[in-house]
Amino acid sequence: MSGFVKVARCDEIPPGTVRMFEVNGKEIAVYNVDGAYYATTNICPHQGGPLAEGTLEGRTIVCPWHAWAFDVVSGSSPVNPRAKIETYPVRLEGKDIFIDA
Repeated sequence: MSGFVKVARCDEIPPGTVRMFEVNGKEIAVYNVDGAYYATTNICPHQGGPLAEGTLEGRTIVCPWHAWAFDVVSGSSPVNPRAKIETYPVRLEGKDIFIDA
C-alpha cells in the first residue's frame, strides 16, 4: 500500500456528501456518490474556494464561492473543458477509505 493513507471509514461519509481531509499536507475532498468514493483537491482553481463546503449534485461538486462545477470522477468542468481539478486514487479495504495523494 505504498502512498495510500487511511482517511475515514465508509460510514463517516454518507451517500451524497463530501468531507475534507488533510493527506500528506494536501487538502483533499472525498465524495460518496451512491456508494462509490472519489477524491479531488479541495481547492477550486478559480479563486481557491473550499470544494468540500460546496454542494454535491450527483457526481458534480459546485464550489460554494462562485458556483464553478467539476465532475468528481474526471476532475473536468462540464462548462469549460480547460478548467480541471486534480483527482486522486481511492482504495477501499473493508470499510476503510484510503487515498493516494
